[in-house]
Amino acid sequence: MSVNDKLAFAWRVGAGFSMNQAFWYALFAGVAWCLFYWLLRDRFRRRRIGREDPTRSQVRRELLCSLRSIAIFGLVTLGVVYAALGGWTRVYMRVNEYGWGWFALSLVVMVITHDAYFYWTHRLMHHRWFYRWFHRTHHLSTSPTPWAAYAFSPAEAFVQAGIGPLVVFTIPTHPAAFSLFMIWQIAFNVLGHCGYEIFPRWFLRSPLGVLLNSVTHHGQHHETFQANYSLYFNVWDRLMGTNHKSYEERFDAASRGESA
Repeated sequence: MSVNDKLAFAWRVGAGFSMNQAFWYALFAGVAWCLFYWLLRDRFRRRRIGREDPTRSQVRRELLCSLRSIAIFGLVTLGVVYAALGGWTRVYMRVNEYGWGWFALSLVVMVITHDAYFYWTHRLMHHRWFYRWFHRTHHLSTSPTPWAAYAFSPAEAFVQAGIGPLVVFTIPTHPAAFSLFMIWQIAFNVLGHCGYEIFPRWFLRSPLGVLLNSVTHHGQHHETFQANYSLYFNVWDRLMGTNHKSYEERFDAASRGESA
């Protein structure tokens, strides 16, 4: 395959990846928006985490920034595909090369790797040297909506997309497994920005609640601009002592319907 053929193929895959991400983003964010901000708004009102109702301009900004981020994800994918065509990555195409056991386990490895990657890059982007250029755009929404899931600055979008190269250059990765991982991460991302606590009161004191983050966890991060840096799991925040001191109290209030 010539260089031009590789670039053309990589371009098509990158564009397809962006369209795929746009679909899942629109689906998950759209469903969450319809449920929490329309159909079930009155039922969940007292479980609201943010203190301000979103404005049209906020939603428009979140949507446009997210679409820009998705386009950047496509550009990074273009580079990854070109590298894969050159044999520089650990991407494989036939499941039987590593078996279904590794296919399933690789999903777990990707999620754990992403959780660590997100925590440390996220925490770094809150440093005063980087915040303005990388993370400020995302924090313009102090009461985020589901549409804020990918509302990054261009610089942060490249950082967030970095999980792709990190994975495919270090572990054997089947494209289908990576696609499933990307569906998982956008679903959890939308949930973390939905603005309403959906978990029951007992959740935080259960083994599941010790492991997983609640909606309140990231919602409180958007309010305070500090603490609660982790994505899926509460492990890194617990290890590094970066859970907000009032996280449990805030979760209890939201889960009891006392936020309003």
